[in-house]
Amino acid sequence: MSDQSFCMVLTTTNRVENAQLMIQALLSKYLAACIQTLPIQSHYRWNGEVCCDDEILLIIKTREACYVELEQEIVRLHSYQVPQIVQVPITEGFDPYLAWISQHTQANGLHTLPNG
Repeated sequence: MSDQSFCMVLTTTNRVENAQLMIQALLSKYLAACIQTLPIQSHYRWNGEVCCDDEILLIIKTREACYVELEQEIVRLHSYQVPQIVQVPITEGFDPYLAWISQHTQANGLHTLPNG
């Protein structure tokens, strides 16, 4: 799968409804092949204060070619003023899994679903 670049995008939210909204949009627009969620506790500084919140971490599996559109969609739907949106490159992975990601993602809304 050396012809394509893959990545994970991480974002958090403190609302289940917001997480579900982003998940549905990203999957339906083929900007993500898989999104995992985990409950986490975030500790951070905001407006001069140290804060701690229960949040949901979204781990989004996609292709780098989808990142710009994916980021725009998260910003559009996110409930936070400044959401965490970070891209983590996938430098290696199991070829059949990477092929599956490739088959289920498409930038610019252009997608034809192959078998699988």
